[in-house]
Amino acid sequence: MCGIAGLLYKQGEGPIGRDVMRMTAALEHRGPDSTGYALYGSPDAKRGEYVAWVKVVQGDELGAIEMRDYQRSEIVRVATALGASVHELHSRLDYALRMDFDFDGELKRLIDSVEAVGPEVEITGVGRAMELTKDVGVADHVAELYGVGEVTGTHGMGHARMATESTVDVSHAHPFWAYPYPDICVVHNGQITNYHRTRRLLEGRGHRFRSHNDSELIAVYLAARLSTGSTLRESLELALGDLDGVFTFVAMTEGEMGVAKDELAAKPLVVYEDERAVAVASEEVALRQVWVEEIDTWDPYDSEVMTWHKQSLVPA
Repeated sequence: MCGIAGLLYKQGEGPIGRDVMRMTAALEHRGPDSTGYALYGSPDAKRGEYVAWVKVVQGDELGAIEMRDYQRSEIVRVATALGASVHELHSRLDYALRMDFDFDGELKRLIDSVEAVGPEVEITGVGRAMELTKDVGVADHVAELYGVGEVTGTHGMGHARMATESTVDVSHAHPFWAYPYPDICVVHNGQITNYHRTRRLLEGRGHRFRSHNDSELIAVYLAARLSTGSTLRESLELALGDLDGVFTFVAMTEGEMGVAKDELAAKPLVVYEDERAVAVASEEVALRQVWVEEIDTWDPYDSEVMTWHKQSLVPA
């Protein structure tokens, strides 16, 4: 019973962190285990560089602090040796690695080398326009830890997770990014029933998984499609045919937001759009955090795909 939310401004950048945080907090009764945010701004603000978001997830057992310090120093050493600039962000979201690498070559080498430092080291996302934050805890707590409310941007998503099958930790929290496509992120409510079969197919083609959460499969599937030239809308439509189960999910790229519902349409989603923005969420209470006036929302139909581009600003 997870809560998902997405918001895209139509008139340039705005307080995306604040608004998505409020929307997600309104849904935390649907998922108190972990919270995550993917927030997008203009890639020009980052001078066209790619940014890799790195976390070191470490427990409190004896020796954990010493191991963590070693891993952090190794991350700096490895990343610097490969030409990335290292920016320490937070004691929990450890580093942002900035680079102007070729995405298909040098960047993959960086990802592989940094994650080889240890099993607790994970690159949770890579992109030119995206900031990805996720952690164990409720929406307000996670947002405060990482300064989510201060972020401005064009679009973003949030997720409040109730763990039903996989572990409660950072690796299994949403949103999910997937190599090899930059800036792709997914939040999901539901269950993918052909997860194991589809994961084996994607792994056989060389695709990377970092968790056992079936929601990550959606991100990997979309990244695989997008990296071969499919549009976001085409990728979502293909996903409806290839993924089984009951699900609703929101996907974002550097320039778009999209949603998809399975043929049973059992998982809720409401949509509202006006001249200022378009928003989607599991419940209308989340949309009310952005619009205080009376609004007319609607539910997507079964097997429906909708996409919005931040430039054209109309459903595609």
